[in-house]
Amino acid sequence: MSLATTERAAICDEFERSGPDRPTLCAGWTTRDLLAHLLVRERQPWATPGIVLSAFAPVTERAMQGYADTPWQSMIDELREGPPPWSPYRVGKIDELVNGAEFFVHHEDVRRGEPGWEPREPDADRDAELWALLGRIGRMLLRRVPVAVLLRRPDGEQQVVRTGRGLVTVVGEPAELVLHAFGRSAARVELLGSAADLDAYRGARRGV
Repeated sequence: MSLATTERAAICDEFERSGPDRPTLCAGWTTRDLLAHLLVRERQPWATPGIVLSAFAPVTERAMQGYADTPWQSMIDELREGPPPWSPYRVGKIDELVNGAEFFVHHEDVRRGEPGWEPREPDADRDAELWALLGRIGRMLLRRVPVAVLLRRPDGEQQVVRTGRGLVTVVGEPAELVLHAFGRSAARVELLGSAADLDAYRGARRGV
């Protein structure tokens, strides 16, 4: 079972526990907003360019607003049942490569949206997929960082995801490293490096 499959089920369970009005790590979004985002992304691909291109943001926002009156449980059930036949995410390989990160990060956006959160317990299979994910997209997520970046797990395993002058080492469990690389501040990592390199690193935007 892939990370995308397990995290789809897990985030649906989390939505059921949280209800539609809980804050999330996505600035200004409640859990209803976040779930609407996930449904539009998966079920209305023609409305998704606004997720990354500001010029098309009104199109995406209107599509999300279309869920304003949809019963909460119906929204959860739609996400749980998976993408419709016309969605590109119906293709198993695309789902595996793209939705694993999407569902994992947004699951934590819900879990960590309020004070008092704690990381989930380590899971060997999940952590292995997240560590491999960093190897595939870590460089893209940290492309704006002006120094070299080394990611290190507490057990000592490490990988270079960006080369360049200087060096910052980011230490943490794979889940925390993924959240940090996606730009989330609610992640338990340790940053090691010179004062100048750390200043440069902290001043750069991380994520998509």
